Amino acid sequence: MALTPVEIRHMTPGRSLFGYNAGATDRLLADVAASFEDVWRERADLADKVEQLEADLVRYRELEALLRTTLVSAERASAELKEQARREAELILTEAHAEARAVQRKALAENERLAADSRRLREQLRSALAAVDAPDASESEASGADEADLDKTWPGAEAA
Repeated sequence: MALTPVEIRHMTPGRSLFGYNAGATDRLLADVAASFEDVWRERADLADKVEQLEADLVRYRELEALLRTTLVSAERASAELKEQARREAELILTEAHAEARAVQRKALAENERLAADSRRLREQLRSALAAVDAPDASESEASGADEADLDKTWPGAEAA
């Protein structure tokens, strides 16, 4: 039975002929002592709980600091990885552009070479046809028609 301080102040032990009644006073003191013991135990339990909570708080603060450090490290690593990926992407893009320009130059050179070969072959064919058609004038007119037909069917003849 826990007594409050107000209850203890308002308690009055029973009186007898020579002062307070010993039995009632002893019971009152026993009740006060029991109440005090309960409060003392509860206080000790609460002190233990406070100590445990303070230890938990220290542990949680350490954990929080560790998590913050980990988070900062992860953010830094993430930023570094993004930057490295961006640099690698730029490098790949630069290499791809260089390779594309090389392929384009190669294709243009090949196109020029083929066009030059085409012109050279066309000239050789015209020379050969002119040599064959030169002895006969009537065949010369037909030969001109053949050359026109050749120009129409030859690839790239419009450009020449």
